[in-house]
Amino acid sequence: MSRSLSRRSVLATTAAAATAAAVGPLATATAAHAAPTLPDGTSKDKVLVVGMDGLRHDVIAAAKAPHLKSMMANGTYGTSLLYANPMAATSSGPGWSTISTGVWPDKHGVKENSFAGKNYGKYPGFLARLAQVRPQLSTYAAVDWKPLDTQGTVTPGADAKLVLDGDADGYTGHDATIAAETESILRNQNPDVLFVYFGQTDIAGHNSGAASTAYRAAIDVQDGYLGRLLTAIGARPSYATERWTVIVTTDHGHTDSGGHGGSAIEERRTFVLAQGPGIAAGARPADTRLVDVAATVYRQLGIVPDPAWGLDGKPIQERSTDPFEALYPALAGRTDETGIPAGILGWTHTAPSGWSVVNSAMGTGGVAEWRGWSFATDEFWSRSQRDQSRELNVRSRGIFAVADSDEWDDKASSGPYDSTLVTPAYAVGGGSRVTLGFTTLYRQEGSQSARVLASWNGGTPVEVKRYTSDVISQPQALTLDVPAGAANVSFRFHYTGSNNWYWVIDGVKVTAS
Repeated sequence: MSRSLSRRSVLATTAAAATAAAVGPLATATAAHAAPTLPDGTSKDKVLVVGMDGLRHDVIAAAKAPHLKSMMANGTYGTSLLYANPMAATSSGPGWSTISTGVWPDKHGVKENSFAGKNYGKYPGFLARLAQVRPQLSTYAAVDWKPLDTQGTVTPGADAKLVLDGDADGYTGHDATIAAETESILRNQNPDVLFVYFGQTDIAGHNSGAASTAYRAAIDVQDGYLGRLLTAIGARPSYATERWTVIVTTDHGHTDSGGHGGSAIEERRTFVLAQGPGIAAGARPADTRLVDVAATVYRQLGIVPDPAWGLDGKPIQERSTDPFEALYPALAGRTDETGIPAGILGWTHTAPSGWSVVNSAMGTGGVAEWRGWSFATDEFWSRSQRDQSRELNVRSRGIFAVADSDEWDDKASSGPYDSTLVTPAYAVGGGSRVTLGFTTLYRQEGSQSARVLASWNGGTPVEVKRYTSDVISQPQALTLDVPAGAANVSFRFHYTGSNNWYWVIDGVKVTAS
C-alpha cells in the first residue's frame, strides 16, 4: 500500500492484533455486520475478483497457500513487472487504478497515493464500466483501504459496497469482515460480479518484510479467505448451471526487508491468476500484464470492449502473436552483465524466422548482450540498469527487440553503435496502402539516430519515419502508399549511437489494404 507516514503508527499498533486475530474471526464478523441485499443477478457468466495488497508472488511457494496453489494448477498464472517512476510509483494508488481501469498510469493519471491527476472520467473502473454497458448485472465491492472508495478507484458502479477503514482500525479484523460478508452473499444471494480486497499482506510486508514468517502467515490467512469464497461458490444451488471465473491479483510487491514504491525488481512484482471457462489449466504465460484483469472480466462476461475505451489490457487467455515470442528456447543467461542474477534467462541475438540483424557497420567490443539489436525480456533488460526509464516499457509483452547503446558501451568498445533490424518481406500486391504497426519505447540523446525504412520488392530502403524525441512505450502506426508494381515490402529499424540511450520495438504487425 505504501501509505503516508501517518500510517506508520497504525502499522505498529495493528501488528499484535494481526497475530492474535489471524485465525477464526469470521463468526464474530458475521454477527457484527449484516450483508446488504443485492439486486437479483441476471447472468450465468459470473466473475469474482480478489485483490490481495502487496502480495509478492514469488513468496507464495514458501507459504502453505493451498487454494492459491490449486488455482495455479487449475488456471492460468501470469507474472509480470510494474512500471516505476517517473511513470508512477510502485504503490497502491497506481496499482489498483491499473487493475480496475485496465490502462496504464499514463492514461488513468494516478502516479502515487495522493491520486492527483486521476482520470477515471475517461478511464473508469470495470464496475463503473459495467454499470454503463450492462446495468442489469448485480455487482458488489468490498474494500478496507478507504481511498479505493473515496477516490473512486474500485467501488463506483457497484450495486452494494462494504467500505471499512483498515488504516484507522487495523486490517486483520476488517479483512475477516470482508471475507464473511462476501461468503454470505455468495451463498445466499445471486451476484454477478464481485471485487473484494484484502490488505493485511501489505501490513505484514511493511512490518516484517517479505522474507519473514509473518508475511507468509498473512498469505496463508488470506488464502483461507479465498478458500472460503471458492467453497461458497461451489455450494451455490445453481452452481451447476453457472459459469464462474475467479481472478486473484495484487497491486505491487515488497522488498525482502519490507516496503515498496521504488524501482527494485521485488517491488515491481505483480501477477494475474485466473480460473474459469476458456482459461487453460496450468498455463504460465509470459505475456500477461497487470492491465489484463479488467479485459479478462469483460471477456468472461461476453462483453467486447469498445475501442474508444482505450484499454491497454487483453484477456488472460489471449496470447500475443508477436514474432519475437517464438524465441524463448533461445534465451540465455548473462554473459558480460554483472547486475543480473546468473539464473535469469532473458536475452538472445537469434532473430525470429525470416528476420535478420545487420551489424556490418557495428563497432567492436562492448557488452556482449547488447552488441547490436538483441531480443530480451523485461525481467532481464530492466535489471541491466535501474532508474533510466527501462521500467517504463509497459506496453511490450514477453520478448521484445532492443538496441541499447548505453549498456553496450559499459565495456570497452571502439567505433559506433550501428545496427539494423530487418523484417521479412510482406506481400502487398493488390493493395493500395500498407500499415506498419508496432509498440516502441525510445529515449533520445545527442547524435543518436532511430529510423524506420521501407524496401519495396527488395529495392533500396527509403526512410519513412525518424525519431528525434522520446516516445515512452506507445503504439505506432505508419501507413504508406504502395508504389505501382510493388509486390512486397520489408522494413528496417536502423539505430545508431555512442553511449547514448536505447530503442525498443515490439508487437510488429503489417497489414495491407
